[in-house]
Amino acid sequence: MITNTQLDGIALVVGSGRGIGQQAAFSLAEAGAKVVVFADINEETAKESAEESKKYASNKDYTATTFTVNVSDPKGVQEMVDFVVEKFGRLDYCVNGAGIDNGVHAPIAETDIDNFDRIMNINAKGMMLCVRAQCAAMRKQTPRQIQGRNGTRDIGRGAIVNIASANSFAGLPRKGSYTVSKHAVMGLTKMAGLDHAAEGIRCNAVCPTWVRTPLLDVELKSNPEVVGMISAIVPIKRAAESDEVSDTIAFLVSPAASYINGASILIDAAVTTTVRLF
Repeated sequence: MITNTQLDGIALVVGSGRGIGQQAAFSLAEAGAKVVVFADINEETAKESAEESKKYASNKDYTATTFTVNVSDPKGVQEMVDFVVEKFGRLDYCVNGAGIDNGVHAPIAETDIDNFDRIMNINAKGMMLCVRAQCAAMRKQTPRQIQGRNGTRDIGRGAIVNIASANSFAGLPRKGSYTVSKHAVMGLTKMAGLDHAAEGIRCNAVCPTWVRTPLLDVELKSNPEVVGMISAIVPIKRAAESDEVSDTIAFLVSPAASYINGASILIDAAVTTTVRLF
């Protein structure tokens, strides 16, 4: 095992009640995080996930706690970040995974603007509010260092990973609102990484395509067309397992990724490398 992939700091995972956010929190606990704060709009699922994370934690002093947040509320987002810093002293790793899907699919000419506003308010504005508050907190912290094979190196004041999508780079027919919101997430990721690099703050994004979550599993069982579509489009003929995404997130916040900033990691088995007809 590469030593510098291990974690030992304080983590905040937004949207960690279920799905990729939940799995990201589990991977951070497994990688050695001392604290993971499970933040979600659903208090019940956040508490359930926080309790479950204790099965995976490798740090003997591990603590899991929760915070209820609506990411579209600026005051609530700021209170969330303040809670972490005041309770635990600093904020080393942030994962932002709160988001919603397109809802009713429609071509751009038939887009419901109220629905578009709802998606942008959560997926784009909500992500901006989280990253803004996290960067503001991290820039006040003392930078950390590690001992590598070639000497001591600065690993900065904190690392952020935004959960974007393969739709941050390409569209799917009739899924315009979601696609626009995920393109916005990539713009935010690049600008946060650029603006705060000199302050020792890194911001990257993971961009998966179909990922095995309980929601997708239900769809796979009820809709054979989705199974066929994945088989036709994805070169390795299957959806990603959730830990194939969450383990990548854990790597990106780790010291091993200390020179990766403002980047996007496509987790799509090469779906976006070419045109595929089905």
